[in-house]
Amino acid sequence: MRFIFKTSYEQDLSLAKHGGHRFWYGLLGLLLLGAPWLLSEYLLAQLTFILIYSVVGLGLMLLAGFTGLFSIGHAAFLGVGAYTQAVLTQMGWPFPLAMAVAGLLSAAVGIVVGLPALRVKGIYLGIATLSFGFIVEEIFARWDSVTGGNTGKTVGAPQAFGWTADTGSSFYFVCLVVTVLATLACLNLLRSPTGRAFVAIRDSEISAQSMGIHLAYYKTLSFAISAALAGIGGALYAHQIRFLTPDQFNIIQSIDLLLMVVIGGLGFIHGVFLGAIFLIGLPQAIAVVKDFLPEAVGSAPGLKAVVYGAVLVAFVLFEPMGYLQLFPFYRRGMFKRQKSFQKSDRLK
Repeated sequence: MRFIFKTSYEQDLSLAKHGGHRFWYGLLGLLLLGAPWLLSEYLLAQLTFILIYSVVGLGLMLLAGFTGLFSIGHAAFLGVGAYTQAVLTQMGWPFPLAMAVAGLLSAAVGIVVGLPALRVKGIYLGIATLSFGFIVEEIFARWDSVTGGNTGKTVGAPQAFGWTADTGSSFYFVCLVVTVLATLACLNLLRSPTGRAFVAIRDSEISAQSMGIHLAYYKTLSFAISAALAGIGGALYAHQIRFLTPDQFNIIQSIDLLLMVVIGGLGFIHGVFLGAIFLIGLPQAIAVVKDFLPEAVGSAPGLKAVVYGAVLVAFVLFEPMGYLQLFPFYRRGMFKRQKSFQKSDRLK
């Protein structure tokens, strides 16, 4: 375990805590900038999906990992952002402006959905958000004049002020810039009084309220910010997938997003990216392993859902704090107090 002795206020404000952080983040930045020349077109498309899901995951991590409010219908916010982007770009709006409106509209929907969070929590909040997800999916399917219904809706390449991101490399850089800005915004938000209020609510609502934190305001704000990031991710998703249908934003998508943050580790920003890599890489791994499985198993239509469910249950049972946050750095007794607290907290 590394201890950092801080000698200045500027050192405390810096996001990079020491030289090792700067080196590894700088190396990662160089690799990401060089990805279009280092990776094939297919792998670059997969990396673009990882960036898009990371933006959505950042919002869900703020909600679940730092505020303690779980959503099982987050794919609905993703869909609101995607369809808003599709409609506005078809009307001739420039890409950045359409994406901003997609985020704002998703945030407005998030405020409405966040209202039940003022009275319910835990599994009851999950049921409420799950119901919302079903309602939004049905709206997407029925509102033919706007969404195209089950027939689907096509989305063009991003355009802004005479420039068009019509290649995989150009759109990758757009996603990279948005992801970096969203990550920096979340990191700075968590260091602000608002972020500390989120964490206080997660740890103990009674203690937070006794310190003067307005629970209703900060819970609603957390839902709004989370939904806004999901909407921005949905806007990018629409341009990447190029064709939208309501079944792309169903309960399975919501479970995928929840699986992403649970595997990465709740309350762990880096875990969003680790979870996104897992989420995008797992289907590829399943496709490879399929060929070596018995035909009855490999050709089963629900194989992916079964694997996802098994992985989620395994992580909840054995690695509740996320894979790389504990394993392989786990040492016996290090998290004994945290685990005993979690056990006592479940008995409430």
